[in-house]
Amino acid sequence: MNIRKTFLALALVGAAGAAQAAPNCAIKLKAGDNMQFDQKEVTVSAACKTITLELEHTGKLPVAAMGHNIVVAATAEADALARDAVKAGAAAGYVPAGDARVLGATKMIGGGETASASMPGNRLKAGGDYTFFCSFPGHSALMRGKVVVTP
Repeated sequence: MNIRKTFLALALVGAAGAAQAAPNCAIKLKAGDNMQFDQKEVTVSAACKTITLELEHTGKLPVAAMGHNIVVAATAEADALARDAVKAGAAAGYVPAGDARVLGATKMIGGGETASASMPGNRLKAGGDYTFFCSFPGHSALMRGKVVVTP
């Protein structure tokens, strides 16, 4: 009987370790009419083949008044990209088309909507310096955070 309990305990410990070892391959954020993301830092793994960006707009205002998206960029390029995103305009979802600085981005959404997008995991390197932000005009100064990339 003791051998069975010991085996079962070891199996459970092994299963728990495997569950903890699974890489996080999603950036999940919520934002509302208060112009803030619900997190200032997110963690993903460089081992992911694909990283999913998921955004939930918890507010009530329409996209034209209080639109939000998620844009991921190298931190050194985030401010310039945010300025260029505003210039890209509403029709482009405030994301410059074909801009290599955009590592990943969701579409712009309004209150009560959700959006998801995916990006190749190899765009993010472990230990790299990355930022996520909202590119709606005037939002990027407040709506931004750090992307931590683990091996």
